Amino acid sequence: MASKFSEEDFSCPVCREIFRDPVILRCSHSVCKDCLQQFWKIKGSRECPVCRRKSPVEKPPINLALKNLCETFLQESSPRASAGSGTRCIPHSEKLRLFCLDDLQPVCLVCRDSKIHTNHKFLPLQEAAVDYKELQAALKPLEEKLKIFKECKLSWDQTAEHIKTQARRTERRIKEEFEKLHQFLRDEEAARLTALREEEERKSRAMKEKIEKMSREISSLSDAVRAVEEQMAAEDVSFLQNYKATLKRTQCSLQDPERLSGELLHVAKHLANLKFTVWEKMQKIMQFAPVILDPNTAHPKLVLSDDLTSVRFSDEKQQLPDNPERFDKLVCVLGSEGFNSGTHCWDVEVGDKLWILGVMTESAERKGEIFSRSGVWSLWYLNGQYAVGSSPQPGTPLSVAQNLQKIRVQLDWERGMLSFSDGLTNRDLHTLSHRFTERVFPLFMNVCKVSPKKIIPVLKEPTQSLLQLSQK
Repeated sequence: MASKFSEEDFSCPVCREIFRDPVILRCSHSVCKDCLQQFWKIKGSRECPVCRRKSPVEKPPINLALKNLCETFLQESSPRASAGSGTRCIPHSEKLRLFCLDDLQPVCLVCRDSKIHTNHKFLPLQEAAVDYKELQAALKPLEEKLKIFKECKLSWDQTAEHIKTQARRTERRIKEEFEKLHQFLRDEEAARLTALREEEERKSRAMKEKIEKMSREISSLSDAVRAVEEQMAAEDVSFLQNYKATLKRTQCSLQDPERLSGELLHVAKHLANLKFTVWEKMQKIMQFAPVILDPNTAHPKLVLSDDLTSVRFSDEKQQLPDNPERFDKLVCVLGSEGFNSGTHCWDVEVGDKLWILGVMTESAERKGEIFSRSGVWSLWYLNGQYAVGSSPQPGTPLSVAQNLQKIRVQLDWERGMLSFSDGLTNRDLHTLSHRFTERVFPLFMNVCKVSPKKIIPVLKEPTQSLLQLSQK
């Protein structure tokens, strides 16, 4: 078959590949079934791709004869079929019988005797095939490398999806937080406008009352003036007869109106340093967390609050990327900001189950058993016992009269001191000393589902007003 026909004889006119499930049209032209459907979908009409003749049939029949010819052609032209029938040497047209161990290629007997293969070693082709199929052992590292790359790609796919999830959640939280700020500003605006309207209404009402009183007095004076003028225009006898009464009417007991101050709106009170005073008021109600948790470091069984200030344990493991920053064995999480200078303090609400508080160096490995390696300084609670220490050394038990509810952690990086104290009584518990040489991050561990470990926020003191600053 292969000697009578070429690949072009079995090629689809659309995809130019060997026919796959060829169908025959009324015009006698054949096309791959999938190619025809795709062509019709694009054209929007049932036309033959070759002659453009309309096809009255929506599902043309399979060309079984052509399909069988294509399958036979593929079988006879496949490399396996050629090898089974004896592949020949291209330069000499001789059957390949030997395998050159120096050039690592099949050769014929003529090749073996040529100068090209002088002093080369040969094996029978079949024997060489058996020997060299042991290449499977050499393929194993490549397969392992492929497995690593596939696992890495899977991890990156998960990371890419998680980035989108993080973006959506973060966007939602940003909008929620700004909505709170917007609501605060709307409430503050409404309160200030209400105060303005109340002052306007009060002073407008007072001014209206004064104007009405003044209008009545003007009317009274106008009546008196008119009456006197009428008497003055009367005849002499009548004028003189009413002179005494007229003279009395010219006398006015009304006091001159006073020009009172403070009648206008107190505009300065409403507008003076408006943005500054609103910002100062906002500071008084805002809470500040000295430590914010980093969700990219959290073990998959830890659930962080929306504001990233508390952490609780969950039996259900979240689907999170296994990034290098994340803890994978111990249910820990780090603070988002590390410290390599200064003094820092944070209070944490704790419970009665296993928990750990402390600091961890930036370079410390976060995978596996972190406490079996150096780089962690901590206080922990386990089985009713408190202990403190630095890894990998065993901890020192602490004597505590009653269970602690709040722990204060204080870090003095320059002096190399990490102190723990009772957050309710300020009683010192223990101080660890170490000469820090790199950045350290706050460390938290919690295995309690009921009681989250919460970083207690503090109220930020409002900035001194400009008046106070000017007085200094």
